[in-house]
Amino acid sequence: MNLVEEVRLNLGHIELAAHLYGPEDGLPVIALHGWLDNANSFARLAPALRGLRIVALDLAGHGHSDHRPPGTGYTLADYAHDVLHVAEQMGWQRFSLLGHSLGAIVSVLLAGALPERVERLALIDGLLPLTDEADNAPQRLGEALRAQLTLADKQKPVYRDPERAVLARMSGRLAVSREAAELLAQRGLMPVPGGYTWRSDSRLTVPTAVRFTLPQATAFVRRLACPGLLIAADDGLLAPHRALLNELPIQVQALPGGHHLHLDDATGATSVADCFNRFFAIS
Repeated sequence: MNLVEEVRLNLGHIELAAHLYGPEDGLPVIALHGWLDNANSFARLAPALRGLRIVALDLAGHGHSDHRPPGTGYTLADYAHDVLHVAEQMGWQRFSLLGHSLGAIVSVLLAGALPERVERLALIDGLLPLTDEADNAPQRLGEALRAQLTLADKQKPVYRDPERAVLARMSGRLAVSREAAELLAQRGLMPVPGGYTWRSDSRLTVPTAVRFTLPQATAFVRRLACPGLLIAADDGLLAPHRALLNELPIQVQALPGGHHLHLDDATGATSVADCFNRFFAIS
């Protein structure tokens, strides 16, 4: 039987919720989900991965993890800082990272910044952060600041029942299957007067204040010192960037499916698991 353990990790500056999978003596892996998802993103995949001790986090502001304090935000560097503290708390000097989408981006940034800490990178349909031209930086910061000022006046959607929330998640910006939406809703919804709403911090929807330029972003990938495998979904977010991917020092495996191919159905989860089981079995 595949068992999952619910834990909370007090990092000092924030408390994060997580799921633990696999044997205690397995290879240490920290799993990071995508934007507005939660640890249930790995509910299909993690039990199918062999010989790994997986800590699947709810990233800050997501799922059952704490939100960041007022006056702060959700930068990629802050996420990387959290992951490093999780590794410290687990006693892992070296560890591997399993990341989807936003989680894959954070994984690459951390592995590029501290290559001595990361053993392997297993990535799903995510690699580089969204980039921008240097000349656009002032306008982007202005848009973010204006959005922050008006955020307090915005209300989260309230759904009369979980079914309506599931339907909304299925047709969201990053659409998922019904089964995937149900899994994410199990961990992502909370009761409020009048029904249910998402637990995620509203600040996660504010435009990013600062973006890397493309040369800055690719510098992190070029600095990787560990083996890496990127699963690129045929109908995912990376499909238009295959030429760039071929120029970077990381193995790429294309698989059928959409952006959430590891969660949408059992077939996709099995395909991804087969690739990653071979990848982690290499000595």
